[in-house]
Amino acid sequence: MTPESLSARDARCIWHPYTQHGIEAEPLAVRAAAGSELELEDGRRLLDAIASWWTCLHGHGHPKLVAALAHQARTLDHVLFAGATHEPAVQLAERLLALAPAGLTRVFYSDDGSTTVEVALKMAYLAHVHGGAPERTVFLALEEAYHGDTFGAMAVGDPVPFFEPLAPFLFEVQRVPVDAGALDAALAEHAGRVAAVLVEPLVQGAAGMRFHAPAFVRHARAACDAHGAYMIADEVMTGFGRTGTLFACEQAGITPDFLCIAKALTGGTVALAATLTREAVYEAFLSSDRSRFFPHGHTMTANPIGCAVALASLALLEEEDTVARLNAIGQRIHAGLVERLDGERRVRDLRQRGGIVALDLVPPAGEAPGYLATMTPRLRAAAIERGVLLRPLGNVLYALPPACLTDVECDRISTVMAELALLD
Repeated sequence: MTPESLSARDARCIWHPYTQHGIEAEPLAVRAAAGSELELEDGRRLLDAIASWWTCLHGHGHPKLVAALAHQARTLDHVLFAGATHEPAVQLAERLLALAPAGLTRVFYSDDGSTTVEVALKMAYLAHVHGGAPERTVFLALEEAYHGDTFGAMAVGDPVPFFEPLAPFLFEVQRVPVDAGALDAALAEHAGRVAAVLVEPLVQGAAGMRFHAPAFVRHARAACDAHGAYMIADEVMTGFGRTGTLFACEQAGITPDFLCIAKALTGGTVALAATLTREAVYEAFLSSDRSRFFPHGHTMTANPIGCAVALASLALLEEEDTVARLNAIGQRIHAGLVERLDGERRVRDLRQRGGIVALDLVPPAGEAPGYLATMTPRLRAAAIERGVLLRPLGNVLYALPPACLTDVECDRISTVMAELALLD
């Protein structure tokens, strides 16, 4: 008998994320991965140009990450983190605080990007409550923001196009454009009631790789200080070298009150996230009243295996000069696209920051741009036919590859992106 395909078995029992199963093609049946490539069940190989949803930092299956995982699994696989601790968690917290912008002193572990933001939201509001300001119930966020899929993270994200049907269950958030004057006006309108301002510093990822200047991030920091509001920097995507520095906040020269990190924290190997904050926030919860603890936690909080792999990933960042490598990769892909698409009227706003390269495609006549643009499945399929995994954000075509790419692979990505941009 011929073995049944993985995709056929999948179709009977799996529900995939961000997938409209009524119309989308069957999922890629991935059998293995190494370096920059995915190996499919049918033997094809795909160049992973999006680092598997922006997580795979050094390349798939990096030997040092695999070794750290195996060693830690043999030593201590897991232990509860309420009332217990372990070496990998403490060492990782020490390392993260040494690398993060100055002034952050505490690390709270969670499991993914949504929950690291959820933690920051709860900490920010409750710290105000404990400080005698329960009226600070307003959060400000950017238009087109995306911060995750848990309810708090959904609330601070822009409801269009993902969460609009869930609006009755989300708390009210005021969204502002990336504009200093608009932010100032919103803070003034809600004077004394703003708990925190959330930003994705320098790059709004799910919004379509929208870039903004470090000056806006600096202004947001100063505005928060002036109005007694916390600043939350969602660096789930931008952290660990993606924008040309280890953290995007560095380019603005500021320290947020909360730094949210995940995705590439473990090099994309296992799930782990962390919320970094200041000592004053931590101290707001210190009390002889047992009910004043921070009410948040996960069964797998600070999983030792995840922490050990994250430590190995941070070591690789230094050993392999990953930040510089990502920047060089982004520059090469961008240069290849400029060479191939210069003057092309169907392409708008070709841009690059660190290892991120993106461009906007003019949609067909009568079709609006955005995440739900109908050209998306066609572009994705065309890229796969050419041996490259891309996942356009609507009419926005982008690459965000791992740091192990060779020059030849960079040129292959720019060639395929250019071919997709010129499709009829």
